[in-house]
Amino acid sequence: MPIYRFVEPRLGRRRLHEWRVRGLRVLALLALVILLCAFGLALLDNSSEPAGRKLLEGLWNAVNLVTTLGDFSNFDSRQKGFMLFAMLCVMIIGAYAISQLTGILSSENVVAYRENLQMERTLRNLSGHAVVLGFVGLGQLLANQLRKAGHLVVVIDRDDANAALASEMGYVVVKGDAGEDDGVLRAARIDTARVLFVTTGDANRNLTLTLMSHTLNAGLRIVVTGENERWGEMLRRAGASEVVIADRLLADAMLTRLGDSPDRP
Repeated sequence: MPIYRFVEPRLGRRRLHEWRVRGLRVLALLALVILLCAFGLALLDNSSEPAGRKLLEGLWNAVNLVTTLGDFSNFDSRQKGFMLFAMLCVMIIGAYAISQLTGILSSENVVAYRENLQMERTLRNLSGHAVVLGFVGLGQLLANQLRKAGHLVVVIDRDDANAALASEMGYVVVKGDAGEDDGVLRAARIDTARVLFVTTGDANRNLTLTLMSHTLNAGLRIVVTGENERWGEMLRRAGASEVVIADRLLADAMLTRLGDSPDRP
């Protein structure tokens, strides 16, 4: 599954535009050589043909020169000398084109930009999906359980390795720092999502992400981890639907393993 990259493709878009500009420049130079060659051959034509006929014949030979399909054996020495000069110009333009255009389309930034264009069509149609923010440990477990339950899952992660892993596992992935730019959340279609799971280990970051997501979609269910009840209260005020206190869950799990509660005074 391709990855939607929020930042990197901007350079790819510029590089692709640069390739187009360079390509048009090469085509313009080639067209100029063809026209100059056509006029030159028409001027060197000593036949009694009308000027329009000479120009058409010159244009025909000029195009044949570029496509290497022509037979110029009937030219006199002046025309052959002129064509040698034209051939040299065409070879120089060819070398210029290779140096200017080779490698741009296969560069990492352009490939990422083209992947984004493909992913935009997928993301545009998303609705009622689950978004998992962070694909390490808890986030990965959540994504796997959600997919097993039949939910469409979109993963957001700012780390290259985590995003690549999620992509390899077949998830729809948006790579970017959602805490720095709400455009990352918008790209993941948080406005049409059903639920968001915030799984980062940074309390301040969790609070920021919760507030940003709630602002973009007031009806979104937001499940987020919190360090303690004080953070839990702040997260709820920021828009969290459910706050999971890790220490409490661990304590309950440890007590459950005992089979009963410890003796109370």
